[in-house]
Amino acid sequence: MAYQALYRVFRPQSFEDVVGQSHVTKTLQNAITQNKTSHAYLFSGPRGTGKTSAAKIFAKAINCEHSTNGEPCNECEICQGITDGSIPDVLEIDAASNNGVEEIRDIREKVKYAPTVAKYKVYIIDEVHMLSTGAFNALLKTLEEPPKHVIFILATTEPHKLPLTIISRVQRFDFKRITTQDIIGRMAYILDAEKIAYDEKALMIVARAAEGGMRDALSLLDQVISYGSEEVTIADALEITGSVAQNLLTSLVDSVMTQDAAKALETLSALLSEGKDPIRLVEDLLVFFRDVLLYQKAPNLEETLERALADDAFKELASRADTSKIYACVKVLNDTQQQMRFTNHPGIYVEVAIVQMTQLGGGVSSVPASENAAAPVDTSAFRQEIDQLRGEIASLKKQLASGSVAPSQAESKPARGKKANINNGKQFKAPIGKINHVLGAAKKQDLQLIRGCWGELLSMLMASQAALLNEAEPVAASEDTFVLKFKHEIHCQMAMDNPNFVETITASVSRLTKTNYTFIGIPENQWLEVRESFLQSHDMQSEGDDEAGTPKSAPKQEDTFVSEAMKLVGEDLLEIKE
Repeated sequence: MAYQALYRVFRPQSFEDVVGQSHVTKTLQNAITQNKTSHAYLFSGPRGTGKTSAAKIFAKAINCEHSTNGEPCNECEICQGITDGSIPDVLEIDAASNNGVEEIRDIREKVKYAPTVAKYKVYIIDEVHMLSTGAFNALLKTLEEPPKHVIFILATTEPHKLPLTIISRVQRFDFKRITTQDIIGRMAYILDAEKIAYDEKALMIVARAAEGGMRDALSLLDQVISYGSEEVTIADALEITGSVAQNLLTSLVDSVMTQDAAKALETLSALLSEGKDPIRLVEDLLVFFRDVLLYQKAPNLEETLERALADDAFKELASRADTSKIYACVKVLNDTQQQMRFTNHPGIYVEVAIVQMTQLGGGVSSVPASENAAAPVDTSAFRQEIDQLRGEIASLKKQLASGSVAPSQAESKPARGKKANINNGKQFKAPIGKINHVLGAAKKQDLQLIRGCWGELLSMLMASQAALLNEAEPVAASEDTFVLKFKHEIHCQMAMDNPNFVETITASVSRLTKTNYTFIGIPENQWLEVRESFLQSHDMQSEGDDEAGTPKSAPKQEDTFVSEAMKLVGEDLLEIKE
């Protein structure tokens, strides 16, 4: 007979043989024992975790003539027939190659016929997510209400691709990745049965490379056995899986921690020249850093180490390694792992990552980490600086109290923080001379032009800039300058102290009016005083209309009445007739 792969020879034949899925096997056994089986099941999970094997075991157990506690006997004709595939009542269908509507219709037509030998007809549809939409629709009604003698078991690695109408009609069991220890235990059982010598550390390397899949682990184990002439050694396991020997990993990580980039790159170059997979190398480094960190925090839990073996070199490295740098290295390696998925030159990313890690802060100390953590920190320099600052503050307070420091000198010092450009509590002083000059040359047409585009101007500005102008309005304008009145003094001060804001408003107004205007800001309370003063002086000097069209030739006895009216309603709403 031709040689069979280990995963075929040692395929589980009972629920007890299924490794790492007790939450599934126990439920199925209880359902069989209590006669509460369902008409349809969905087994989902990663590859090589026992989905199809569990389905065939379930088919045997539910049809076995001598079933005990939900386990098949594997000795009766039905159990043996299901195992070798000679009983037609248990059909295993590959949905990847039978994914059309016609194949499902054929199943739908045959389910109505009673089983020939067994008690139940069991349809095991593997990789069910490969079925077409039409095939799923053809399966719906039969899957929901099959004949009493029919059971469907659907298996898939990608349950998210199944329609919800299918998932709602089945009992779902999620198979999880098998732990490293369970895989090691199963491989040890197989090697003992085959009378093959092995090193437990080699089994750990193979189990970790399998990434939770028992079939992958047994396939790798098959390769290691063939490579090493009927013996499983660490060197053979490292060679087949592409992993790195621990002494090289320890040397590489020690070079990273001591910031010896030359030695780290030399070690890396030697590994890559031997044909080591860069992606596998990054994964090995990630797990190794994880083991270093866990050993630092819990040295008594050596069984939690996945990649490292707690030898003397590893223990010394773990005792000296800086925890903060381990965190930083893990982040760098994780980012590198993500980037390597989309490149044809992964080796370059590994080299860059090694150099980057050697340049990180921290590293190893000359004393163990526990002693280093307990070492006292020298704070004398900080205390000396704090005492000096306190003395300077006390001296300044005395000088201010005695009046030896002039207020102008204190105010001339630049303020610290975000509010350095804001006049600390001083009242904003508008340039009255410039404003009087604008009022003297003011024209109603210029003011109306600016007011006409004011709404459009606000819509053009950013929200923060428009907020300053929400309660501001142009109140006077000449041919090249206009006066902008702010309701609140703080808004006026913030606007005029911001060169970018002034430039933005000037440019926007000029663009909208096709005239090069500049503006002068003034708070409302100061504007009322400046305007009243200007009107009074202007009435004594000349006649005519002011910038808002207010008559200036009114009799002096009406000046008080007119000015009070202007204060109440404003210039624009006031009309004076002789």
